[in-house]
Amino acid sequence: MHTPWTGLWDDPLFRALAIVGLLVSVGSFLLFAAPLTWLAWRDPPSLRRYRIQTRRPRAQTLLLPAIGRWLVNNAALAAVMLALWPWIRPGRVHLGALPAPWVVAAQVFVFAALDDFLYYWMHRALHTRWLFKRVHGIHHRILTPWAITGHSMHPLEFVATGLLMLAGPALLGAHVVTVWTWIALRQWEAAEGHCGYDLPWSPSRLFPGSDGALHHDAHHAKIQGNYAGFFPHCDRWFGTEVEGYERLRAPRGEG
Repeated sequence: MHTPWTGLWDDPLFRALAIVGLLVSVGSFLLFAAPLTWLAWRDPPSLRRYRIQTRRPRAQTLLLPAIGRWLVNNAALAAVMLALWPWIRPGRVHLGALPAPWVVAAQVFVFAALDDFLYYWMHRALHTRWLFKRVHGIHHRILTPWAITGHSMHPLEFVATGLLMLAGPALLGAHVVTVWTWIALRQWEAAEGHCGYDLPWSPSRLFPGSDGALHHDAHHAKIQGNYAGFFPHCDRWFGTEVEGYERLRAPRGEG
């Protein structure tokens, strides 16, 4: 019997986008989160001036539950990608000729900006009472984050975040290698945003207007406000910046 999933494993785009894309997501998050988590655990005195919060995270209650949720959430995303593949397949991600590096960089920047805008509204909706209590509150059990906690959330929130990440490539079109690059960058954002350090040499600083880890860390500390991922623009435009955020943005590391 012919179904939309017939010959799925023979589809090169399925292998490249759904399978390799998920492996890139899992591998890059682990690659980024592991050393940043180790850094927070070791708490080297030379980097304490870059720590965002003064209170230390509760390590014994964060590490293993965060890893468990990360594994479950990736399994849930894989299942949803498989179920939705007949509708994802007609999107504009392709396996054609590789674009020039500057095209990849420009597309990734556009995807980051679009994702940040969409994530702002989804995240703000998650802070409504009903969704916060049943879904998003799990992520906010973490007040002082470590990088590994970046994916410690309800599976529904994780899947929705993953699908938002693919919205730009699906709507605007991109080579699958560009999508892999964007996925890896998004996992860096997830790890850095929960690492607890405002590192001045972070690659996030290459993005104009990015506040790196500071923007999302302030959200965890205050719970309300700073709903965008890393770019502060939406929170400024719509009046949802964390109170006193401009003081937090003052240069660090003096003295």
